[in-house]
Amino acid sequence: MRLIGPDGGQLGIKPVPEALRMARGLDLDLVEVAPMANPPVCRIMDYGKFRYEESQKAKEARRKSSNISVKEVKFRPKIGKGDFDTKVRHLIGFIGDGHKVKVTLQFRGREMAHPELGSKVLDDVIAAVGPMAKVENQARLEGRSMSMVLAPDKKAMDAMKKAAAEEPADGTRGEQSHAEDEDE
Repeated sequence: MRLIGPDGGQLGIKPVPEALRMARGLDLDLVEVAPMANPPVCRIMDYGKFRYEESQKAKEARRKSSNISVKEVKFRPKIGKGDFDTKVRHLIGFIGDGHKVKVTLQFRGREMAHPELGSKVLDDVIAAVGPMAKVENQARLEGRSMSMVLAPDKKAMDAMKKAAAEEPADGTRGEQSHAEDEDE
Protein backbone atom coordinates (compact mmCIF):
# COMPACT_ATOMS: atom_id res chain seq x y z
CA MET A 1 0.00 0.00 0.00
CA ARG A 2 1.06 3.61 -0.60
CA LEU A 3 1.73 5.32 2.72
CA ILE A 4 1.38 9.02 3.56
CA GLY A 5 2.98 10.35 6.73
CA PRO A 6 1.39 12.54 9.42
CA ASP A 7 2.92 15.67 7.84
CA GLY A 8 1.41 14.82 4.41
CA GLY A 9 4.66 13.62 2.84
CA GLN A 10 4.91 10.41 0.79
CA LEU A 11 6.58 7.55 2.64
CA GLY A 12 6.47 5.20 -0.34
CA ILE A 13 4.91 1.77 -0.88
CA LYS A 14 5.04 -0.32 2.30
CA PRO A 15 3.50 -3.65 3.37
CA VAL A 16 0.60 -3.44 5.87
CA PRO A 17 2.44 -4.81 8.94
CA GLU A 18 5.29 -2.32 8.49
CA ALA A 19 2.81 0.59 8.06
CA LEU A 20 0.98 -0.47 11.23
CA ARG A 21 4.28 -0.69 13.11
CA MET A 22 5.21 2.84 11.96
CA ALA A 23 1.80 4.23 13.01
CA ARG A 24 2.00 2.60 16.46
CA GLY A 25 5.54 3.89 16.86
CA LEU A 26 4.25 7.45 16.35
CA ASP A 27 1.24 6.69 18.62
CA LEU A 28 -1.16 7.49 15.73
CA ASP A 29 -3.71 5.61 13.63
CA LEU A 30 -3.39 4.05 10.17
CA VAL A 31 -6.37 5.21 8.08
CA GLU A 32 -7.21 3.97 4.60
CA VAL A 33 -8.08 7.11 2.57
CA ALA A 34 -8.35 5.71 -0.99
CA PRO A 35 -9.24 2.00 -1.02
CA MET A 36 -10.00 1.89 -4.77
CA ALA A 37 -6.59 3.24 -5.83
CA ASN A 38 -3.96 0.85 -7.10
CA PRO A 39 -2.17 0.35 -4.69
CA PRO A 40 -4.55 1.45 -1.89
CA VAL A 41 -3.55 4.68 -0.12
CA CYS A 42 -3.27 4.86 3.68
CA ARG A 43 -2.36 7.75 5.92
CA ILE A 44 -0.87 7.93 9.38
CA MET A 45 -2.98 10.39 11.40
CA ASP A 46 -4.78 11.00 14.68
CA TYR A 47 -8.24 9.76 13.67
CA GLY A 48 -10.04 11.23 16.70
CA LYS A 49 -8.62 14.67 15.95
CA PHE A 50 -9.56 14.26 12.28
CA ARG A 51 -13.17 13.40 13.16
CA TYR A 52 -13.37 16.35 15.56
CA GLU A 53 -12.10 18.79 12.91
CA GLU A 54 -14.58 17.41 10.35
CA SER A 55 -17.49 17.86 12.77
CA GLN A 56 -16.36 21.45 13.45
CA LYS A 57 -16.26 22.18 9.70
CA ALA A 58 -19.75 20.72 9.25
CA LYS A 59 -21.05 22.73 12.21
CA GLU A 60 -19.56 25.94 10.76
CA ALA A 61 -21.10 25.21 7.35
CA ARG A 62 -24.53 24.68 8.96
CA ARG A 63 -24.15 27.93 10.89
CA LYS A 64 -23.29 29.90 7.76
CA SER A 65 -26.14 28.47 5.72
CA SER A 66 -29.37 30.41 6.02
CA ASN A 67 -32.72 28.80 6.67
CA ILE A 68 -35.28 30.52 4.51
CA SER A 69 -38.74 29.57 5.55
CA VAL A 70 -42.03 30.66 4.06
CA LYS A 71 -44.29 32.64 6.38
CA GLU A 72 -47.95 33.22 5.57
CA VAL A 73 -50.07 36.33 6.11
CA LYS A 74 -53.81 36.09 5.43
CA PHE A 75 -55.97 38.98 4.27
CA ARG A 76 -59.67 39.41 3.47
CA PRO A 77 -61.20 41.51 0.66
CA LYS A 78 -63.10 43.73 3.15
CA ILE A 79 -60.17 44.24 5.56
CA GLY A 80 -60.15 47.40 7.65
CA LYS A 81 -57.35 49.98 7.50
CA GLY A 82 -56.02 49.19 10.99
CA ASP A 83 -55.98 45.44 10.41
CA PHE A 84 -54.35 45.96 7.02
CA ASP A 85 -51.60 48.12 8.54
CA THR A 86 -50.94 45.61 11.33
CA LYS A 87 -50.66 42.69 8.91
CA VAL A 88 -48.38 44.68 6.59
CA ARG A 89 -46.13 45.53 9.58
CA HIS A 90 -45.85 41.81 10.37
CA LEU A 91 -45.16 41.07 6.71
CA ILE A 92 -42.39 43.70 6.58
CA GLY A 93 -40.89 42.19 9.73
CA PHE A 94 -40.82 38.73 8.14
CA ILE A 95 -39.20 40.10 4.99
CA GLY A 96 -36.70 42.05 7.08
CA ASP A 97 -35.72 38.78 8.78
CA GLY A 98 -35.05 37.26 5.33
CA HIS A 99 -38.14 35.03 5.08
CA LYS A 100 -40.30 34.57 2.03
CA VAL A 101 -43.93 35.52 2.66
CA LYS A 102 -46.99 33.92 1.13
CA VAL A 103 -49.78 36.49 1.03
CA THR A 104 -53.16 34.74 0.95
CA LEU A 105 -56.50 36.42 0.39
CA GLN A 106 -59.51 34.38 1.55
CA PHE A 107 -62.89 34.85 -0.15
CA ARG A 108 -66.18 33.83 1.48
CA GLY A 109 -69.65 33.55 0.03
CA ARG A 110 -70.56 36.30 -2.40
CA GLU A 111 -67.07 37.81 -2.24
CA MET A 112 -66.16 35.28 -4.96
CA ALA A 113 -68.16 37.37 -7.43
CA HIS A 114 -65.65 40.25 -7.05
CA PRO A 115 -62.08 38.97 -7.38
CA GLU A 116 -61.00 42.47 -8.47
CA LEU A 117 -61.45 43.59 -4.81
CA GLY A 118 -58.94 40.92 -3.81
CA SER A 119 -56.53 42.02 -6.52
CA LYS A 120 -56.77 45.57 -5.22
CA VAL A 121 -55.88 44.45 -1.68
CA LEU A 122 -52.86 42.50 -2.97
CA ASP A 123 -51.76 45.52 -5.04
CA ASP A 124 -52.01 47.65 -1.88
CA VAL A 125 -49.82 45.11 -0.07
CA ILE A 126 -47.18 45.34 -2.81
CA ALA A 127 -47.31 49.14 -2.68
CA ALA A 128 -47.03 49.14 1.14
CA VAL A 129 -44.03 46.81 1.17
CA GLY A 130 -42.31 48.90 -1.50
CA PRO A 131 -38.85 47.99 -2.73
CA MET A 132 -38.08 45.71 0.24
CA ALA A 133 -39.61 42.72 -1.52
CA LYS A 134 -40.07 41.48 -5.02
CA VAL A 135 -43.01 39.41 -6.23
CA GLU A 136 -41.79 35.87 -6.73
CA ASN A 137 -45.13 34.31 -7.73
CA GLN A 138 -47.83 36.56 -9.18
CA ALA A 139 -51.28 36.54 -7.58
CA ARG A 140 -53.55 33.83 -8.91
CA LEU A 141 -56.98 32.60 -7.93
CA GLU A 142 -57.05 29.03 -6.56
CA GLY A 143 -60.52 27.98 -5.46
CA ARG A 144 -61.69 30.38 -2.75
CA SER A 145 -58.31 31.99 -2.19
CA MET A 146 -55.91 34.20 -4.09
CA SER A 147 -52.23 34.01 -3.21
CA MET A 148 -48.84 35.37 -4.16
CA VAL A 149 -45.32 34.95 -2.79
CA LEU A 150 -43.04 37.84 -1.86
CA ALA A 151 -39.30 37.36 -1.44
CA PRO A 152 -36.86 39.79 0.17
CA ASP A 153 -34.92 41.94 -2.30
CA LYS A 154 -31.40 41.89 -0.88
CA LYS A 155 -30.06 44.72 -3.04
CA ALA A 156 -32.88 47.10 -2.13
CA MET A 157 -32.65 46.21 1.57
CA ASP A 158 -28.89 46.81 1.60
CA ALA A 159 -29.40 50.18 -0.11
CA MET A 160 -32.06 51.13 2.48
CA LYS A 161 -29.76 50.13 5.37
CA LYS A 162 -26.90 52.12 3.85
CA ALA A 163 -29.12 55.20 3.44
CA ALA A 164 -30.38 54.86 7.02
CA ALA A 165 -26.80 54.58 8.32
CA GLU A 166 -25.71 57.72 6.46
CA GLU A 167 -28.63 59.89 7.63
CA PRO A 168 -27.85 60.01 11.40
CA ALA A 169 -24.12 60.36 10.69
CA ASP A 170 -24.83 63.81 9.19
CA GLY A 171 -25.98 65.19 12.56
CA THR A 172 -26.71 68.71 11.29
CA ARG A 173 -30.44 68.21 11.07
CA GLY A 174 -30.82 67.54 14.78
CA GLU A 175 -28.72 70.58 15.74
CA GLN A 176 -30.74 72.91 13.50
CA SER A 177 -34.06 71.89 14.99
CA HIS A 178 -32.58 72.23 18.49
CA ALA A 179 -31.30 75.73 17.70
CA GLU A 180 -34.70 76.74 16.35
CA ASP A 181 -36.35 75.58 19.58
CA GLU A 182 -34.03 77.79 21.65
CA ASP A 183 -34.83 80.88 19.52
CA GLU A 184 -38.54 80.58 20.25
